[in-house]
Amino acid sequence: MADTRTLTELFALDSLLSADEIEIRDTVRAFGDKRIRPHIAEWFEDAHIPARELAKELGGVGVLGMHLDGYGCAGMSAVSYGLACLELEAIDSGIRSLVSVQGSLAMFAIHHWGSEEQKNEWLPRMAAGEALGCFGLTEPDFGSDPGGMRTHAKRDGAGDDADWVLNGAKMWITNGSVADVAVVWANTELEDGAKGIRGFVVPTDTPGFSAPEIKAKMSLRASVTSELVLQDVRLPASAMLPKARGLRGPLSCLNEARFGIIFGSIGAARDCLETAVDYASTRMVFDKPLAAYQLTQAKIADMALEVGKGHLLAYHLGRLKDAGTVEPAQVSLGKLNNCREAIAVARECRTILAANGITLEYPVIRHANNLESVLTYEGTSEVHQLTIGRALTGEAAFR
Repeated sequence: MADTRTLTELFALDSLLSADEIEIRDTVRAFGDKRIRPHIAEWFEDAHIPARELAKELGGVGVLGMHLDGYGCAGMSAVSYGLACLELEAIDSGIRSLVSVQGSLAMFAIHHWGSEEQKNEWLPRMAAGEALGCFGLTEPDFGSDPGGMRTHAKRDGAGDDADWVLNGAKMWITNGSVADVAVVWANTELEDGAKGIRGFVVPTDTPGFSAPEIKAKMSLRASVTSELVLQDVRLPASAMLPKARGLRGPLSCLNEARFGIIFGSIGAARDCLETAVDYASTRMVFDKPLAAYQLTQAKIADMALEVGKGHLLAYHLGRLKDAGTVEPAQVSLGKLNNCREAIAVARECRTILAANGITLEYPVIRHANNLESVLTYEGTSEVHQLTIGRALTGEAAFR
């Protein structure tokens, strides 16, 4: 048999990374392979994950909020963070979701929009995995259009020091039932009649706050997904994120999370492709390996092109982000392409594994199921298509 090449070798991907970036990638991969991969199929089947235990271990590796500076955060590059997301999602999207929501949503919101008191109170513990966070934006009736949210916050009293009282509900919240702190976005009502969306840092032990877990999921089963219910949740004035006004605050957080998904989703695709190549090389059909058939090689070659191109796109956007020049529409390009191609690759790999492809003995159907959620959250494919369309035509077609 001729010499074989891995996808990384075929695309010479390591030539695009620094020695430090390769070391970070390999460290996260080794941790995941040793600590998580042996258990992930069981966690998926049982719809259970030891989230708090894993958070402390992930904090020990340094991946929680790793792209943020100070307050116990590692201050790594965007590319390094992306590579960590890629390796974690190559194991399971639920693991990467835990890390993304912690670092790119909850921690980023506090880091970017919070007060010094909020940062000092929460970020060091969150970076260490000693405290878990969640991010409450999506509501039962408002997903792609968060501006219509019904959750509201009203002052109880006069003056800037008056308490806020929050009422409402959030839906599809990762980490919600195990979180110590929730970043909750709400429409505010002021005495002068002015309204606007503001963010609040809500300790989850605050009276009136509850987070029932959502059960019976067929996707992201190795991830905690919850509803957030706020019934007369009373918060001090200091709980508001002082620097975030309007939708710019939560949307900036979503853009951070989408960046990690660009890398993560292509990690899931890579894992599917590697599984399919290995399986096809050992599965004998009509007295020769399945990999020796032209149809199989055509599938593998086409998938390798898409997975390789997805890596190149992720790396390029990572360099733009590190340079401070990446635009939201460019992030939409990456999220739309890599999620769409990843789920197509997972489905095609399933055909190579045939009936074995639907069992949890192999990761392919698990990745495919998870990617159904990844395709939707942090902006559906349709929303990203419209974002790209607006950038190219100048016309907003959202309504």
